[in-house]
Amino acid sequence: MTKETSKNSFHFAFFDEGSKKEIRRAILKGIAIPGYQVPFASREMPIARGWGTGGLQLTLSLVGKEDTLKVIDQGSDESVNAVNIKKLVSLTTGIETTDRTEEASLIQSRHRIPETPLREDQILVLQVPIPEPLRFTEPSERVTKKLHSEGEYSGAYLMLFEEIIRHGKMTTGADHPVEVEDRYVMAPSPIPKFDNPKMHRNRGLILLGAGREKKIYAVPPFCKVESLGFEDYPFEQEDMTGRRCRLCGAEGVFMDELEDPETGKAQYQCNDSSYCLGRLNKKQEESA
Repeated sequence: MTKETSKNSFHFAFFDEGSKKEIRRAILKGIAIPGYQVPFASREMPIARGWGTGGLQLTLSLVGKEDTLKVIDQGSDESVNAVNIKKLVSLTTGIETTDRTEEASLIQSRHRIPETPLREDQILVLQVPIPEPLRFTEPSERVTKKLHSEGEYSGAYLMLFEEIIRHGKMTTGADHPVEVEDRYVMAPSPIPKFDNPKMHRNRGLILLGAGREKKIYAVPPFCKVESLGFEDYPFEQEDMTGRRCRLCGAEGVFMDELEDPETGKAQYQCNDSSYCLGRLNKKQEESA
């Protein structure tokens, strides 16, 4: 299908205007009440649920003709998920796409917050499978709504306490719950704990969408975001001390551990492929 035929076959950005307005209303409510899960009428999408339908619905409802889109999947711009989402948005809008974080006005991501800090004019959309931080201790949606209204989050702390009892520390590798503006506890999506502090006082707008669970919530710019922990067992990020990217030489960023096929020793590489490539290009320009 060409871009021309797709424009004649679909509304701009796939959805009709009524659907976009309904989702935008939910987004505005989420922005007005940081961390609060706003229910919305999740639409049927031309991709399977679990492939980012919640995030994609936010992107399609917000995208304009002048936007530039970037899509990340676990740090990569070239995974099957990222490529197909970019293709769908591009075919139904004709907008430009990019791999560079600094060039994008709208960024949709699965499992990562970019290493390059967001600006005030950028929106980050995170795909969420399970938006309810109390779901692992309370299966009832009616009960979790009541607990949120009362600010009763002992269930979230209990989950972390059980990890400490069993393993001697909090073992949440990703999706570590956070408290927003000293009020709502929320699931930050399955981003690594390393990315949690990036939400705190972030300059860009962060939107989170769960298509299967039909929830939208938000972290507006400059909001206070604190990861849950205890006085004697505080929240800790993954320790990247002493790790250096084998390609660009970066330090202090989230890295993948690889095995050197010749020596069998551990090597490290930036998980954010765009960030790594940007550093490499900058080095080449400086040496030219």
